[in-house]
Amino acid sequence: MLINDNGTEREATETEIAYYKQWSKDVEKLIKEQAAAQADKATAKQAVLDRLGITADEAALLLN
Repeated sequence: MLINDNGTEREATETEIAYYKQWSKDVEKLIKEQAAAQADKATAKQAVLDRLGITADEAALLLN
C-alpha cells in the first residue's frame, strides 16, 4: 500500500495499514447503522400515516 507523505510516495507502515483497516471497518459499521436508523424512521413515519389514513403527500400539505 503506497501513501503520499509530503509529496513523496512510500510504503505504509504496518501500524498505518492496521489503522486504515480498522478505520474502514468503523466507517462501514457507521454507514450500516445510519441506513438502519433511516429505515426505522421511515417505517415509523409510514405507520403513523397508515393510522391516520393519509398519504405522505397529504401529510406534507397539512404540515406546510
